[in-house]
Amino acid sequence: MAVVRCDVESVGTRLLVHVRGTLSVASAPTVRAALLKCLVEQPDAVVVDLAETVVTDPIATSVFRAVVRHASLWPGTPLLLAVPDPELARQLATSYGRGLVHPSVEAALTAPAKQRMPIIKDMLLPVSGAARRARELASEGCLRWDLAQLVGPASVIAGELVTNAVVHAQTMIDLRITLGRRYLVVAVRDGSDLRPALPDPASMDPAGPRGLLLVKTMAYRWGTAPSYGGKVVWATLRRREPPD
Repeated sequence: MAVVRCDVESVGTRLLVHVRGTLSVASAPTVRAALLKCLVEQPDAVVVDLAETVVTDPIATSVFRAVVRHASLWPGTPLLLAVPDPELARQLATSYGRGLVHPSVEAALTAPAKQRMPIIKDMLLPVSGAARRARELASEGCLRWDLAQLVGPASVIAGELVTNAVVHAQTMIDLRITLGRRYLVVAVRDGSDLRPALPDPASMDPAGPRGLLLVKTMAYRWGTAPSYGGKVVWATLRRREPPD
């Protein structure tokens, strides 16, 4: 059976992922999971070394496009491919753009970094006051970045995501509110790998949990991503509504 292994190391402010083995439709989910975990760390860039990768099915390389699409919503970290094989590099450059494909790891590691996005973050204890603190930070960020129209929804989303982590994870909570080029992003990281589940909207129990339904209703997009030792739940709000 085809096997792929993703070995991760820190190089300065970037993460370098060595993809070793066979990249196929069957092994692509393994690569995707490893890259999503790296994105959670929010380095300057994630560099993917494909020097020891054998691509048996070209369609499997779409895993990189999926990760780039995910990163464009959250957390905005660039994914750079180091591809010494000229033919594979040409194919990937056609699909992903020449700015994302480099001939060597050294070239990818030294490529100019994107400007870091403004961020407000705090580490919260899993206690009842954590949600209030999350709402305060969300309001502070919106006002600091002249996004007064987002104070309400951002505060609700931050509070509900933190409440969910307090109730279900009961671990330390890493809250990050980031100003992206198009979106305001609220992300909550905890130490549980249990994915959040939306309650049944048809439930008649008025005391049932409704936090994630509020998040789904208010956010432009929301989702989860695995992290080392837990998960991240994130939600985005448009900085400006599209014109009618």
